[in-house]
Amino acid sequence: MIIHAGYSISYDCPKPTPTLLALRIHSSRRPDLLTPEALTFSPPLGTRNYTDGFGNICTRLTAPAGRLTISTEFDVFDSGLPDAVPLDATQHDIEDLPDDVLVYLLGSRYVETDVLSSFAWQQFEATQPGWPRVQAILDFVHRHIRFDYMQADSMRSAYGAYLQQVGVCRDFAHLAIAFCRCMNIPARYCTGYLGDIGVPASEAPMDFSAWFEVYLGGKWHTADARHNKPRIGRILIARGRDATDVALSTQFGPAALAGFSVVTEEVARPSIRRAM
Repeated sequence: MIIHAGYSISYDCPKPTPTLLALRIHSSRRPDLLTPEALTFSPPLGTRNYTDGFGNICTRLTAPAGRLTISTEFDVFDSGLPDAVPLDATQHDIEDLPDDVLVYLLGSRYVETDVLSSFAWQQFEATQPGWPRVQAILDFVHRHIRFDYMQADSMRSAYGAYLQQVGVCRDFAHLAIAFCRCMNIPARYCTGYLGDIGVPASEAPMDFSAWFEVYLGGKWHTADARHNKPRIGRILIARGRDATDVALSTQFGPAALAGFSVVTEEVARPSIRRAM
């Protein structure tokens, strides 16, 4: 399967503003690129890439005063297979977890494990450890939160989503991550492209998507509380503890979003040499 993806994002800055972007696909998916994923800036400017502590490719730049538009389009190969469901994946004792996984048990900016721990244990302690417990968490969060694109709130945390029972994909992910961590299941936040491939087209505007991964049976596995079913065509951009670590853009000064569009769609193309 070939997926065509990309975006165009514009910001208005009243003065030159240092900016950090996490808008390039993750290194784990770069071998699947069929065409280059080149970021274009209007007006042109100098940038520098680096890899952060979570393995994400980040871009540093200084946005000029006025409007800056960032865009890219690319084709990427995808297996076309839905997310694997690891029904037999077992839960590790904490003492058996790798050192670098432990951070994904801790509370973070949008994931208040201390506030939600008591409820999580009351709700999920009787479930079977491992994937059945993760599935119970997915089912609960999927039922508990009502998806409403117009109710997006960048300040809403996992506990806020639990109380308000409304939100967008990042809220589903944060609350499910919180419950997993409360139940001693390492969970990390993911952001990327997810088009309406293999499912009816959504009426909501195309956007980036948020999901998460859990560490069971010695591996990381995809989980998605918003959709709560295997999906086709995820293209990972970044991973982290929560949305703070994978913000698409971080401005170190005033900036206003002036334009935003995303495309992710399956296309029929002749064989294309893969990008290097």
